[in-house]
Amino acid sequence: MAVAASRRSVMTLFSDPTCPYCHRVRMVLAEKGIAVDVVDVDANDLPAEVMDFNPYGTVPTLVDRDLRLYESRIIMEYLDERFPHPPLLPVDPVSRASARLFMYRIDHDWYTLMGRIRMGSPEEAEQARKELRESLVVTAPVFGAHTFFMNDEFSLVDCCIAPLLWRLPVLGIELPPQAEALRVYMRRIFACDAFRKSLTEAEKEMIADLS
Repeated sequence: MAVAASRRSVMTLFSDPTCPYCHRVRMVLAEKGIAVDVVDVDANDLPAEVMDFNPYGTVPTLVDRDLRLYESRIIMEYLDERFPHPPLLPVDPVSRASARLFMYRIDHDWYTLMGRIRMGSPEEAEQARKELRESLVVTAPVFGAHTFFMNDEFSLVDCCIAPLLWRLPVLGIELPPQAEALRVYMRRIFACDAFRKSLTEAEKEMIADLS
């Protein structure tokens, strides 16, 4: 099966329609207008084809001719380098390293908490929900400093943040009035063409009213 898939005329992304890590890759694809065959799969019941490509049995998994990639940030940076317009990482090394650090912290802090909310015991989930809400509130002013996160240009960092923010309603997190700067950012990023194109039908049902 791996041989057959590797002969596809366009690159193939194996993506779970509800997975935030897959969502961020779909945002990059949409922003760059990349021709891709998106194959919807269940992350908890992956087809053998994905297992052939990815020894860890995870999504997203990208197949581009003879290249197989997994881990969302690796896929995102590959796409940004292979399709350089529009660029989604800064050109200079210092700013590029800072963006990568932001992405690491988003995953290490916020995505870890999201995982505990979704997979932990009721007590663990409630504590993680409280910690994530408080962290977002404390960080809210940062979102108001620029058009996008720590940048006036849309970047891979926004692609990492947006799927998590979109899922706040299903995570049971409501932002208080003091997080208005974050809410403004959310309205802006959710209105972006790339974000809207990246949404699956399942994801379209997740969001609450931000008005």
